[in-house]
Amino acid sequence: MNELYVMKAIITPIVVLSFAATAVAEFRAWTRNDGKTAELELVSVAETDGEKVGEFRMRNGRSVSIKSSTLSESDAKLIADWQPAPDPAAADSLSVFDDILDGKLVKLNRKSLKSFKDFQKPAKFYIFYYTASWCGPCHQFTPMLVEFYNENKNENFEIILITSDKEESAMEEYAAEKKMPWPQLKFDRVEGFKKEFQHGVTGIPSVIVCDIKGNNLGNFRSDLNKLAELVK
Repeated sequence: MNELYVMKAIITPIVVLSFAATAVAEFRAWTRNDGKTAELELVSVAETDGEKVGEFRMRNGRSVSIKSSTLSESDAKLIADWQPAPDPAAADSLSVFDDILDGKLVKLNRKSLKSFKDFQKPAKFYIFYYTASWCGPCHQFTPMLVEFYNENKNENFEIILITSDKEESAMEEYAAEKKMPWPQLKFDRVEGFKKEFQHGVTGIPSVIVCDIKGNNLGNFRSDLNKLAELVK
């Protein structure tokens, strides 16, 4: 078996691509380009001098490194195509709102709404503020929500405005008048959002809080103190 692989002690230093385990790790016969084989388990793939190098585990637990150029064509392709197993933590951070919000937000810049490309996804909660410029109670409530946002903003949550205005210019003027610090869903995306996510809004203003999986935790319009405790 020693003829098949290049031991770690004698290969050149490598630039690590990933050391996560493969999605389905198993022992199998790997074939060298001269026909010799050995039973090994592929653990990860790295790169040195532009060449892929497989990191393998032997039955006795020892680790070995094999350059793809020393393997058969089919096994070299397995090295080239190798992908690490999905990161469970990354999967847990995915949100049902990612697709509909990604690249579809605007934010007040001076007195105009501009495309908001620096959006940071919240760690725990999306707060959807349903409001409109023509709504009297909204004009009274919005300054309180602005104060809440400025005093409590952290990585756990983000407020996103969902307008009920009929014209984009009205939405923009309303945001500028109230100096809204949060992003808003683009005007032409609002109807699609409302159809996909029916949050049970029967009137405005409404402050609908959802976790990143989309679970509706309720309307917190009447209790911003409770909301402040939730998003700490």
